Amino acid sequence: MRSANSWGFAPAQYRMLCLAICAMACATVGHANSRQTKKHPAPKTAVSTWSKHDCGEGIELRVSAASANQGGLLLLELRSAKPLLEVAGKWTDKDIPFWQSDAAAPKGTPVWQALLGVDLEQAAGEYKLNVSGKSEASEAVRCDAGITVRAGKFATEKLAVAPNFVEPNPEQEAQAAEDSKKLKAIYATVTPERFWTGRFRVPLDGVKTGGNFGKRRVFNGQARPPHTGVDFPSPTGTLVHASQRGRVVLAEPLYFSGNTVVLDHGWGVYTLYCHFSEIAVKAADMVATGEVIGKVGATGRVTGPHLHWGLTVDRARVNALAIVGKQ
Repeated sequence: MRSANSWGFAPAQYRMLCLAICAMACATVGHANSRQTKKHPAPKTAVSTWSKHDCGEGIELRVSAASANQGGLLLLELRSAKPLLEVAGKWTDKDIPFWQSDAAAPKGTPVWQALLGVDLEQAAGEYKLNVSGKSEASEAVRCDAGITVRAGKFATEKLAVAPNFVEPNPEQEAQAAEDSKKLKAIYATVTPERFWTGRFRVPLDGVKTGGNFGKRRVFNGQARPPHTGVDFPSPTGTLVHASQRGRVVLAEPLYFSGNTVVLDHGWGVYTLYCHFSEIAVKAADMVATGEVIGKVGATGRVTGPHLHWGLTVDRARVNALAIVGKQ
């Protein structure tokens, strides 16, 4: 009669065989794991993308990247071993305002920061950034850096809209021209105060990204300027939140953008919200980050309900998603 195992071994022999097989398997696995451990590459250290420029006398200019695409956004930092009373920048034809920051730096090193917006239609090429300041002893400080603008790769899309938004009558055309003039005057104003605190957010809850920035648009067969905002398709009535603390400088219907809100965040930074079904704020209101400022709609030149969210930094039309998470 055979024992419990089906191989014909005696119980004692069966136990010894099992132990031997187990020992061999464990040794093999251990040896394989040892080889894998040896071959596993060491974790890579994150490489900083900051472009650093030594300006002498303990002053360093930092740019978050040496180049940017059309519609991009760069962060600037000027670090000084000695206190500075004022710092200002110049890039292309724009004045770049700096503010004193509490950014992490070696103890006793004052840090001044600025946002540099690259306009959506800024020609590709090399541009010089000039930064100047003044020390407590009235000594002049100067530092320069080269910034490369790369051509963006933007798609073209064809859309069908109501004819009056492609060929408006004289009255509608006059209204659109007045709207444009009003917005240009707003963006040309640099409030010498920073209203925002903390990080910028996307203006819709539960949404992380949008699309269409920079797209070349053809309405009813006619080419029009590129799309300067980010679109978030969403049902009519969806709540729209302020992306950061700011002052309402416009809250009214405009011809092309429909019911529109513009927030001034200070230092030349503005966010634009278009096509609302309802506006929940009025001009001169101060709103907090996340405060409801209106509801998604389909007013103005649209093909359906959505939020158009725009960002202007020192008159440069920038991809609004570039500021999300920045502070």
